[in-house]
This record gives sequence, structure tokens and C-alpha cells, in this order.
Amino acid sequence: MHQTFTSLSLALAAVALSACGEQPQDMGGARQDNAPYNGVGQSQYQQPGWTVGDKASWEQQLKARAQYGMNDYSRVATQ
Repeated sequence: MHQTFTSLSLALAAVALSACGEQPQDMGGARQDNAPYNGVGQSQYQQPGWTVGDKASWEQQLKARAQYGMNDYSRVATQ
């Protein structure tokens, strides 16, 4: 009985400790080759007023979208 208990506890300890050595399995995040303000070329979804490759224009469009297009407080006030 004592030997069975000892071997069972050793097997349980080995299983418990094997989880400590597991390596992270992440993909390292999304890789972007170009800056987002460079765009993808001509697109029907391109916002008028945005110039491809112009970072300031990109930031201005994001600011306007956040303020007027996606902010429910400002949308309610204009109606």
C-alpha cells in the first residue's frame, strides 16, 4: 500500500510539474508591412479628404470619425 501511494504521488507530482515548463504559443502579434496611413491604393471605401501617405490627414480623419461618426453623445445632440 505504501509503495502504491508513493508511486501515485510521484506520478501526480510529475504531471503537475510538467505544466510549469510549457512554452508560450502566441503568434507574436499582427505584422504590418506598411504604416496604416499609407492605405491600400484606390478603394470605394476611402474617405473623401484623406490623402494617401499623409499622416496628418490620416490622424485628422480618425479624429473626425471618433468625434462625429462614433460618438453617441454628439450624435444625440445634433438630432
